[in-house]
Amino acid sequence: MTAALRRRHPGRVRPLATSPKIAGFSLVELLITMLVVAIVTAFGVPSFRDYAANAAIRAQVSGFSGAVRLARSEAMKRGRIVTLCRTDDATATAPACAAGDDWSGGWVMRQGDTVIQVQAAWPNSGGIESGDIESIRFLPTGTAQVAAGSFVFRPNIPETDPAYARLSRSVCISANGVTRNC
Repeated sequence: MTAALRRRHPGRVRPLATSPKIAGFSLVELLITMLVVAIVTAFGVPSFRDYAANAAIRAQVSGFSGAVRLARSEAMKRGRIVTLCRTDDATATAPACAAGDDWSGGWVMRQGDTVIQVQAAWPNSGGIESGDIESIRFLPTGTAQVAAGSFVFRPNIPETDPAYARLSRSVCISANGVTRNC
């Protein structure tokens, strides 16, 4: 303290700090922090993975249902048969329909030789199984020339994972071309 302050407050002298300030973390504090972060991460990573897989499945189901509705409306609008079928090469100049029941390679919507819409393979798809449905043909009346069936959208996680069945989604298509979750 300065001499002027001592004269004004003669009995009040402040002692100097006896211990220096310590900056940083101790090793124990650092280890405890790392343990807490590891525990939170262990709980958070699987739930984030499930969230991402569920979001991918929802996008695929929405895209497929939208394609079915569009194919139906295009058939009615054009007054001609419109086909929605699976394809193995959606990036081709003129993608063709393909045989099989795995729709994860994408699909193509066509009216005769005219391609209306193409959906490329979903990058994070675990598979889209259709039983034995290779294509859906819509008549100009809007009805589908397909026996009622279902499509199963699978997550891109191992089949042995407990969340695999819970995250899978089924979409049923009726004979009149209406889709619904089943």
